[in-house]
Amino acid sequence: MRLPLAPALLLLALFAAACSSDTAAPVDDTTPIDNATVDDEPGVADEPVDDEPSIASAQFKVRTSAGQVTIMGATPGVDAELTNGRDSYTGVVDDLGNLIFRSVEPGDGYVVTTIDVPDVVSDEFAVPTLGDHPDIDFYASQTLEEGFNYIEMRDGTLLSAMVRFPDLAGDGPFPTVVEYSGYDPSSPVEEEPTIGIYRALGYATVGVNMRGSGCSGGAFDYFEPLQSIDGYDMIEVIAGQEWVQHNHVGMVGISYSGISQLYVASTRPPSLAAITPISVIDDSYRSTIYPGGIYNNGFAKSWGDARQDSNKAYGEQWVSQRAEFGDEVCDANQLLRSQNRDLGAEAENQEFYDPTVGDVLSPRTFVDQITVPTFVAGAWQDEQTGGRFATMLDNFTGTDVLKIHLYNGAHADSLGPENLQRASEFMDVYVARKTPAISAFVRAAASILYQQSFGVTGVVVPDDRFTSLDEARTTIESEPAVTLFLEMGSTDFAPGAPQSRSQVTFESWPPSAAEMMSWSLDSGGGLDPGPAPDSSVESFVVDVDRSQELTKTLDGDDDPNEFDNLGWAPLDPGGALIYDTSPLSNDYLLAGSGAVRLWISADEDDADLQVTISEARPDGQEMYVQSGWLRASHRQLVGSGDDPDMIHTHLEEDVVALPPGEYTEVIVDILPAGHVFRAGSRIRLTISSPGGDRNLWAFDVLPYDGTNVHISLGGDTDSIMQLPLMPAPAGIADELPVCGAQRSQPCRPVVAWTNTAAG
Repeated sequence: MRLPLAPALLLLALFAAACSSDTAAPVDDTTPIDNATVDDEPGVADEPVDDEPSIASAQFKVRTSAGQVTIMGATPGVDAELTNGRDSYTGVVDDLGNLIFRSVEPGDGYVVTTIDVPDVVSDEFAVPTLGDHPDIDFYASQTLEEGFNYIEMRDGTLLSAMVRFPDLAGDGPFPTVVEYSGYDPSSPVEEEPTIGIYRALGYATVGVNMRGSGCSGGAFDYFEPLQSIDGYDMIEVIAGQEWVQHNHVGMVGISYSGISQLYVASTRPPSLAAITPISVIDDSYRSTIYPGGIYNNGFAKSWGDARQDSNKAYGEQWVSQRAEFGDEVCDANQLLRSQNRDLGAEAENQEFYDPTVGDVLSPRTFVDQITVPTFVAGAWQDEQTGGRFATMLDNFTGTDVLKIHLYNGAHADSLGPENLQRASEFMDVYVARKTPAISAFVRAAASILYQQSFGVTGVVVPDDRFTSLDEARTTIESEPAVTLFLEMGSTDFAPGAPQSRSQVTFESWPPSAAEMMSWSLDSGGGLDPGPAPDSSVESFVVDVDRSQELTKTLDGDDDPNEFDNLGWAPLDPGGALIYDTSPLSNDYLLAGSGAVRLWISADEDDADLQVTISEARPDGQEMYVQSGWLRASHRQLVGSGDDPDMIHTHLEEDVVALPPGEYTEVIVDILPAGHVFRAGSRIRLTISSPGGDRNLWAFDVLPYDGTNVHISLGGDTDSIMQLPLMPAPAGIADELPVCGAQRSQPCRPVVAWTNTAAG
């Protein structure tokens, strides 16, 4: 979930000036190791903890956080128990003397006991709730300066933060934005791309590393609740600085630092003015890690492994350098990394959805708590986070100002010119409180950036739209909530660029004008508007090797941002079933989520399915549109199967094998999309084994290579496809978009296909 390196470096080169010097004195994040005492004075500068405590001393320190208790300096290898007489938690102290008890019920009367010789028992203490916010004096007492800083959290953990002022902007105060993630936002060596952009736009920026990453204290986990309330604390500290204009801040960032905004904003920090989450997810399990209940051992695995490596002690070069050259806080903050969660192993072993874990990690369950103005943007074919985020857009019920940009394209396309302009407008109005404007310098730099990043010329940031702040605010708040950017990359003036060919707007997503249309799968390879005329069965052969096939750039360049030249491999005979509608008589807009309702049986007791929607065009090219996946045993739905944004439960107790010799209905949801099908084209449905349609996603499929999956057609077991379509709005170009230029929608020749009839 990170911007590819090449565009990031270009952004830095074009937008960012020299890094500010480190002016803030280090603050120590550690506490003394008294004999089994509780750290009730968080943030006090004490001596670093010895990472090899004496076994004979049997001493440890306890730190309490919301829902979490940490012990440091205990005897390595001993058992430890946390209890208040009602709830009990156990664990083993690691080789560095550390142990974290997670997901602890709030309450008082807790003690920690280490089973030692003799046993050591802590003083009694309380575990606070997530809503036990500190007094305002706690935030007001902290001072941040330009350069490298540490921000104290309510439990005493110190997060590393890099403050950068805009160039040539005087002494301030400055409009200020914050980027928050487990990457390197606080690195003093180089800026994250979004930070560079907003500094060039005249903002002070603060990059903050989540606990357990960078030079921040604590141990790392994937979006644990503590990271959300850390966000609350950091927002309040930053907003209180004398150099922050209006004493409020906005949040910016793509992907990881886009998703983090949803978590932080849901805690409602009083000094947060607006957020711009782009390239986000709605649900960690269903969106990216286990699409359709099938483990994504491509991007999801590689991302987890990369986070594990970078967030271990001294895992990043800049962290190691700061510790080596005298930052004692950064050095001491590495001590708890021995308690980092193993993200890769946990993800791989999370075969089933656990609501007690998954709901906390699913923004769709809490975005209704967000009340600040919110700008969301994302791509249907996002090769990292996926396109499922759009199914939660109608959950943003808490904010009066919600603007949504939707488009075909890649993960980093959210930094394209149209998104950049509207996101900067949003920050100018709600954070800077000024008339939105982009300087001539930034416009010129952006044109060079897009030329070098995407290999195209002629790309420009749209003109400024407003002459006053009142006009901007009134216009933004009166405009439709949703802007759908169509056929990104297919412009005549800049083919392949992340810029749209046309735009349409709606008040909500999915638009109310989109009507769910149905087609029955026919044994002749057709999709018929009515029921299939005859009952029949067709089959495809499971291809396990396909699960690791990826769409790749034809020139061999592995830069995942270059999606204007993807190679989309053809299917092997017998390895798929293909069904086409009749040629369309009019232009139609696909707008929303679809589904394929299949009656299946299989040679084995389970089957992994992929359904793909494409446009078989009259020019002989097939253009990719969208896909969906399902492990058949995970077919149980939450609620009715009539919901177009359906959710499979993926609960272990709901998993049921396919009955032998019977046909069972499974509903495979198609991820949301916006695409124009032209008159004369046919809508094509392909059913196959997972794989081959995405740039970075691969699948840990069932080991049933060479077996058959059977699809029943017609009669009482009529398999159907459902898509939300509406007449194409006015202003859509008549000509087909150019294959090879449309962002993240590769083409391949339309092939004549004969489905295999089951014997």
